[in-house]
Amino acid sequence: MINSILLLSINNMLTLEWLSEVWERYGEEARSPAKRFAIGQNQLEAGGRPLLMGVINLSPQSWYRESVCLSREAAVQRGRVLADQGAAIVDVGSESTLSYADRVSHDAQIEAIVPIVRELACAGVHVSVETYSDQVALAALDAGAVIINMTGIRHNEAVYRLAASYDAAVIVSYVQGENVRAVGDLEFAGDPFHDFRKYFEIQIRIAANQSLKKLFLDPGMGFYYRNLQDGRRRVRYQMETLLQTFRLGSLGFPVCHALPHAFDFFREEVRVAEPFFAVLAALGKTHLFRTHEVARVKSVLDTLQSFGSDAAEKRA
Repeated sequence: MINSILLLSINNMLTLEWLSEVWERYGEEARSPAKRFAIGQNQLEAGGRPLLMGVINLSPQSWYRESVCLSREAAVQRGRVLADQGAAIVDVGSESTLSYADRVSHDAQIEAIVPIVRELACAGVHVSVETYSDQVALAALDAGAVIINMTGIRHNEAVYRLAASYDAAVIVSYVQGENVRAVGDLEFAGDPFHDFRKYFEIQIRIAANQSLKKLFLDPGMGFYYRNLQDGRRRVRYQMETLLQTFRLGSLGFPVCHALPHAFDFFREEVRVAEPFFAVLAALGKTHLFRTHEVARVKSVLDTLQSFGSDAAEKRA
């Protein structure tokens, strides 16, 4: 069962009163600043201002059609476009997380990913590779990737050790299962953030033992748990998680979110779903926004940041 202390009612809208109650109860947890660290040769700073991560999907079964690239040339071109649109990082994945999608062998993933990573890295693009395989991680890092978006923990020690040796970072995804393709129901004993914190504390210790200090923490709300197939239930859980992201602040690492799609609600307007969820993620103090819609989300974040600039000017 998914429990939450402040679960939004299925019949109620999100309100300022709800937000106020969350902040009053947990605001102290937001006081710890996130660790800052440099990524890549250009020394991109993580943990400070919000960063955008664009997406390239190499699997034809990935449902977000705009991000699917079926050739090396198309993937490299999309990576360049995403960087021009404002993506600080481009995330490349070769296997869809959909439960019915085909599994892709490690060799096939490496064959597909390496030329793209190498070409984008040579063009000065910071590249991340999504994988739960240490073999794929090694090939990606050797080709120039600066982040491993780790979607499973079976090979966590090896991935942490590899990332440390290449001075790269790892996005640690919260997964209730061996990897994103092996999940069942999402179960929490009580407040989900208590479970998140315990999970990440363990992974932070394991990473430190492998000399890895560059981490992002990702609650992993984009995975296909069986008991979150109902759109209303899933979106309610995603909204709560995004808005309470600041509660992970005491762990001291920047937080990454893969912005949801909420197709059941947005339908033919699905391409504006991620910008909507970006507002909630920003209010929750997210550091890294993984999105298929870089230009749209950038416009949203720029607008939110302009409010803060205006407020600062008025105070001055």
